[in-house]
Amino acid sequence: MASNRDDPLTFINLSSSPVTVSSAEGDSFLLDPPSQIGSASGSFQNEGLLSGGDGGTTDAEFGFSRPDFRQSPLSGTVQFYERHVFLCYKHPQVWPPRIEAAEFDRLPRLLSAALLARKGEMKKQTRLTICEGHDGTETSNGDVLIFPDMIRYRRLTHFDVDTFVEEVLVKDGEWQPVTPEKLKGSYIFVCSHGSRDRRCGVCGPAIIARFKEEIVHGLQGKVSVSPCSHIGGHKYAGNVIIFGSNIDGKVSGHWYGYVTPDDVPILLEQHIEKGEIVNELWRGEMGVSEEEQKKSQELRLQQNGGADDGKPTKEETLQTQTNEIDDAACGSQMEVKACCCQENRDSSCCQKNPVSSGKTEKVDAYEREAKVVVTPEKKKSSKKTISRCSSSKGGGGGGGGGGGGGASTRKVCAMPTWFESWEREDTYAALAVVGAAVSVAVAFHCYRQLA
Repeated sequence: MASNRDDPLTFINLSSSPVTVSSAEGDSFLLDPPSQIGSASGSFQNEGLLSGGDGGTTDAEFGFSRPDFRQSPLSGTVQFYERHVFLCYKHPQVWPPRIEAAEFDRLPRLLSAALLARKGEMKKQTRLTICEGHDGTETSNGDVLIFPDMIRYRRLTHFDVDTFVEEVLVKDGEWQPVTPEKLKGSYIFVCSHGSRDRRCGVCGPAIIARFKEEIVHGLQGKVSVSPCSHIGGHKYAGNVIIFGSNIDGKVSGHWYGYVTPDDVPILLEQHIEKGEIVNELWRGEMGVSEEEQKKSQELRLQQNGGADDGKPTKEETLQTQTNEIDDAACGSQMEVKACCCQENRDSSCCQKNPVSSGKTEKVDAYEREAKVVVTPEKKKSSKKTISRCSSSKGGGGGGGGGGGGGASTRKVCAMPTWFESWEREDTYAALAVVGAAVSVAVAFHCYRQLA
């Protein structure tokens, strides 16, 4: 079936790709022909029949070191949709490549077919994805999670599919007599559909493991993490979706791509705790068109001065290099010290230098550079200190050096004397010179005696 990106509900992605329509890149975003699929309670008997099939893969081929990793732009790669439905159903190891086509379990197949059949009647463009489900746990087989509604319906069976779709997804009402549960906190879904694409099968589990490791440090009970089926964009694996409320209470669904386990702490700290988007990994957002996704990304980068979260800008890097050069010019391994001569006007460590208006900007630049934060590594290598001070009093106290009018007097720390900057290497060099001179003198003396 041909893909139509403008078709409102062409997306009911059972595996968030369930039934499929292929894009130019070969990624399946939308739902294809209906099939027939099974019940939550009675159709989960075939555990282990199918496996991801990615056991022989390597990181170099399909993981975070693969050749195509982070080679494509991410912003604007999420097709517009307004509602995301997750059906909790088994685990990735038994998901077939296309879950909607599974012959042995009816529930995903029937739900996918019902969504496709009723898509023209739905007010919201809806995407369907499978997430992990385990009976007797928080997310049991047959549970349905709906975003941005942030609700959960328990134990949907194949007998209830038509009624559920009619009441909840078409009429935007409630499925009686079941009362939906309100979801709280943040919900993270990581594509781990290995039987569909090996890249997802390799990257997904590693990311989930890291999320679970990090969540125990203060976020337990606030963040839920689950593997999910294909969501579109194999080449962007690892793919992550985060649902949650912002400070205004509005629920959003942000997509991230090319995520690695090392990015997990950043996502938790910046996105979950601070509510800030991680621009360098951001693909798009539920409810926002592809064009608007690109524009919002550009706007954020402009507001941040082009900064990619957590990384220094070119200007910051250049400034740091300038500071290092300046420190080296003033004396290597010296640490900035605050105004040693503020009270000691006659101190030998400082001298009064009249500064003409033509040199004022240069001195100001040095003073600004002196305020730059020194990294721990630089502090460790610091052995001497230099103080740069400025006085706003022109010609004050004892004769001042600039006379009145426009010239301002600034106190600038003098360069260290030869004795203060004497290093161990200098001592060795001096000893070598003295030793050589003594050797020459002794040799000459011996020569005179022999002659």
